[in-house]
Amino acid sequence: MTKKSTKSVKPAAPQVKPVKVSVAAAKPTEAKPAKKAAAPKKKVAAVKPKPVVAPAPVVVPTPAKAPAAPPEVTITALIDIGFGNLLFVRGEGAGLSWNSGVPLECDADNRWSVTLAPASGPVVFKLLVNDLTWSVGENYQVAPGGAVVVTPTF
Repeated sequence: MTKKSTKSVKPAAPQVKPVKVSVAAAKPTEAKPAKKAAAPKKKVAAVKPKPVVAPAPVVVPTPAKAPAAPPEVTITALIDIGFGNLLFVRGEGAGLSWNSGVPLECDADNRWSVTLAPASGPVVFKLLVNDLTWSVGENYQVAPGGAVVVTPTF
C-alpha cells in the first residue's frame, strides 16, 4: 500500500544567484560628448615654387662735387730790411686782420714771402717792419688765389 501524504507540496522556488553590485555601477554615468565627425579633407592643388629673382642692384647717387676751394694767396716782398728785423703783413681777407700781423718768411737777403689761406674775395694788405712800422703808400690788393710781388718802402 502506498501512503499518501496529506501535506500539500509547493513547487520549489526557482533559485536565483545573487548579483554583486559594484560602487561604480551605482553611480550615475555621465553622458560623453558625441565625437564630431571629421570634416571632409579638401584637395590641395600642388603649389609651383616661384622662380627666384635676384633683387635689382641699388644705385647710390654720387654726391655732386663741391666747388673747388679757391687756391691759396701768395704774397712776396722784395726788400732788405736789415739783419735782425722781421716783415709782417696785416689786412683783410684770407685770414688777415688789421689788428695783428702775420710774419713773412725770409727766403733770401731781400726776399720775403707768405702763403695765406684761400680767400673768397680780394685780399687787401699792407706790410710792416717788426709789426710796428707801416709801409708808405696805398694798400696792396690781390685777387683770390692770386700771387703778388711787391717792393714796399718805409
